[in-house]
Amino acid sequence: MPDRQVILEIPEKVLLAEKTDEIAFAKEMRILSAVKLFEMGRLSSGRAAELAGMPRVEFLLSLQRYKVFPLAAELSDLEQAYGRSLLGFGTEGNP
Repeated sequence: MPDRQVILEIPEKVLLAEKTDEIAFAKEMRILSAVKLFEMGRLSSGRAAELAGMPRVEFLLSLQRYKVFPLAAELSDLEQAYGRSLLGFGTEGNP
């Protein structure tokens, strides 16, 4: 599937405040949006890495910079499974 282009209008004052140009700002926006969508569980790490324009391993390693735990979804799944197993423990038919 071909890439799509999204055009954002950024006030020049924002670029001045960030002390950056359009190209560097656009790259940072791609990375930030990928990190946030991954953090929210809306993109897998592979798709988020594609959005960020980097390999998956590099993306996962870069999450530390944004204080995002790369295995949060897996940890949440394990916690939920553990909680379900505790609810069933000790009921009739279960050890």
